[in-house]
Amino acid sequence: MAEKTIMLCCSAGMSTSLLVTKMKKAAEEQGKDVEIFAVPAAEADDKIAQGNINCILLGPQVRYMENEFKQKVEGKNIGLAVIDMQAYGLMDGAKVLAQAYQLMGK
Repeated sequence: MAEKTIMLCCSAGMSTSLLVTKMKKAAEEQGKDVEIFAVPAAEADDKIAQGNINCILLGPQVRYMENEFKQKVEGKNIGLAVIDMQAYGLMDGAKVLAQAYQLMGK
């Protein structure tokens, strides 16, 4: 089991899959033990209920759901933010990974 778990959410789970790949590559290069995966926002509740998620990053296309997600993670010690739009557009895995680690306090 990885030391940290990062979940990316977007509308269908497709657009973030390339970003997940780039984040995994960046994590490997930095020697970070992290599990990173993407799910459609509709499946997020199940993953949150399973526990062990340290950070949730929302794709810019679902930023309107941020308040809803804040309620879902309240009291669960899960970092939550919308992915930086420029980093998302550039598919900058290292920058998004850094954003996640900042949220997790590492």
